[in-house]
Amino acid sequence: MKKNIFKILLMCSGAFFASCTDLEEDLIGEIDNAVSIVEASSDFEGGGNGGNDALSVAYSQLRSSGSANHGGYWSIQSVSTDEMAVTQKGGDWYDGGIWIDMHRHTYGPSNGPIDGTWSQTYTAIAACNDLLATSLDANQTAQIRVLRALFYFRLLDLYGRVKIITSTGTDAPQSTRLQVFNFVESELLAAIGIPSVTASMDLSNSPLGVDVNPYRVNQYAALGLLSKLYLNAEVYTGTPRYTEAANAASYVIDNSGYILCGEGCSVPNPGKRPAVDTDPDELEGYAAVFAPNNQDNPEIIWSIAYDAATGGGMNFHVMSLHYSSQFTWNFENQPWNGYSALEDFYNSYDDDDARKAASFIVGQQYDYNGSAILDYAATDGELELNYTPDINELEPNASRKGGARLGKFSNRLFQRQEMDNDMPIIRLGELYLIRAEGMARATGDWSMAAADVNTIRARAGLDAMTTIDADSFLAERGREMFMEATRRQDLIRFGKYDDPWWEKTNSDAYKSLFPIPQPQIDAAQGTLTQNPGY
Repeated sequence: MKKNIFKILLMCSGAFFASCTDLEEDLIGEIDNAVSIVEASSDFEGGGNGGNDALSVAYSQLRSSGSANHGGYWSIQSVSTDEMAVTQKGGDWYDGGIWIDMHRHTYGPSNGPIDGTWSQTYTAIAACNDLLATSLDANQTAQIRVLRALFYFRLLDLYGRVKIITSTGTDAPQSTRLQVFNFVESELLAAIGIPSVTASMDLSNSPLGVDVNPYRVNQYAALGLLSKLYLNAEVYTGTPRYTEAANAASYVIDNSGYILCGEGCSVPNPGKRPAVDTDPDELEGYAAVFAPNNQDNPEIIWSIAYDAATGGGMNFHVMSLHYSSQFTWNFENQPWNGYSALEDFYNSYDDDDARKAASFIVGQQYDYNGSAILDYAATDGELELNYTPDINELEPNASRKGGARLGKFSNRLFQRQEMDNDMPIIRLGELYLIRAEGMARATGDWSMAAADVNTIRARAGLDAMTTIDADSFLAERGREMFMEATRRQDLIRFGKYDDPWWEKTNSDAYKSLFPIPQPQIDAAQGTLTQNPGY
């Protein structure tokens, strides 16, 4: 059973995935105050299991399709941007150069994670098709069509020209990117029960409901996904749909019972170390949205249910943290020391931005008892583990302690290999930004974005922006959406994906589409052709 642990009154609540590089090293020391993980976690209220109904087998594909772990969808969406990198630390994390290629945009059709993401996504689509072939009611059918549309939205965004397969055991010709866009749009509109998105649309004929359940699709989740599709429509089809993007987002903001998690919206901090006074007792506002016990967060409209015991597939802590950080929260397993944020991205935050402290792990690291953590294998003479925002190089000998570490999906004491934090797919904070950008682009006036942007900034404890343009909006959206697998889309939409950044030179425009994986072309017997440029 889940208890609503947020300290706010929801007045309107009734209206409504892994591979791992082999880089373990032996650590010296023991986990202090080690107790049974089960005992230590007995009062931990977190980790949504997403329910157990006829639709669970399809929804579980959200976890197994690389949404929040190493090597799949989340990785290629994130490492290909100016948010983060996987640096080569001597013999660690070279992996045949796949992550260096991803960062520098030198990836090609034989890149393993690009192929893996394709396979994982089509496996998820097959699960949806299997379920749609059974006896479902109208609401269940609409939910699974939206879920399948989400997976096709990923394929549309990543590869463009893919096969639209809608039934088990069949094949299909390769569609154009426009055809894939039209399919995703039509599936979402049918599920919502409207012919088009307008400012005065009537959803009364939708087979989807309005009940609040973050693990199942309702009208607001479907509209949120449609707003993301329309926001990127000009990239996908050449035709802008910014007004529709703004209208879809606005409908959710104005008509649902979801609210931004701000002051007074808090959860107990599952990562609170008893001997570390700087650890807060509560996680409030932005930090609470991504906490291990975020299953009841009032901002999250649709999320992926992760649970350390029964719903694995999220392991950001082992992906990013240094080996010795096992002792910070007394993790069950040693981290891998892979992913780091880029210094320029980290420095784009004001120091008083609440999102900065909530999103990154930097500085001197202390263990469960408040003692300095040591790196006994350090080669620089500095034994104390101190994360520095700067990274000396991408390869071949990147600093083992360089780079702010990924902390937005925060940690809990005695955490297992898998995390409990649910991963938002649609949340209200992003819909404010979609409405802002949609209105600004539709009118050609970026001042139209100011009100919604400042709503988001106020939640972060920042002053209102008095002027705004495309560059400042993109920067603000980046700070709000860090680690949520949207940065690649955003950079492409703003014409910045080909630009140089740390350890990356200008890249060719065709790189904005990933290649069709060569193993898939080889297996397709002439029914798949490569994207231009590769």
